[in-house]
Amino acid sequence: MRLCRMKTPETSTEPVRVTVVVGSNREGRFGPVVADWLLDRIGKRDDLVADIVDVAHTALPTTFASDTGTKDHLAGITPKLSSADAFIVLTPEYNHSYPAGLKNLIDWHYTEWQAKPVAFVSYGGLAGGLRAVEHLRQVFAELHATTVRDTVSFHNAGASFDDEGRLKDGAGSGPDAAAKVMLDQVVWWGRVLRQGRATWAYGG
Repeated sequence: MRLCRMKTPETSTEPVRVTVVVGSNREGRFGPVVADWLLDRIGKRDDLVADIVDVAHTALPTTFASDTGTKDHLAGITPKLSSADAFIVLTPEYNHSYPAGLKNLIDWHYTEWQAKPVAFVSYGGLAGGLRAVEHLRQVFAELHATTVRDTVSFHNAGASFDDEGRLKDGAGSGPDAAAKVMLDQVVWWGRVLRQGRATWAYGG
């Protein structure tokens, strides 16, 4: 019997297009501080290119209707999700879970998430937003997305940054190290799943 060796697909070295989703829309939210910190780390890499979708600027209704206003809002959001190779969802923790505005944004889309990696950066009090992340993993599994294992989590986030939005010296190297591990995983999954989608139609 003749054995056939499977060809290994070529993995593109093109930068991974990652859309960062800022998940809080509360007045006085801390999310933009964490988002700026994350975008600074992404900006120092040549294997990632970032775009942003901010829940606070989406103004999507909670009633699912195909009116003109809704279509206009989606026109500014959906292309950023559709063209992404990967996502990083930045979320606080509200009542042991994630914000309603973030769930609304997720639910207005479906195929845009499919067969793509999703990473998480969370922030909060003692739990650091990790309970929100665990709930989001279940949601994205239903949407046929792959969540990467490692996260970045800021415990008592407000005390971790100074007034200029920089990490305080006492924060140590932990957040930067965690971000590198997470972003490395985003790049790996982003490239592999991009190659997969280009080679085989996803059947989910």
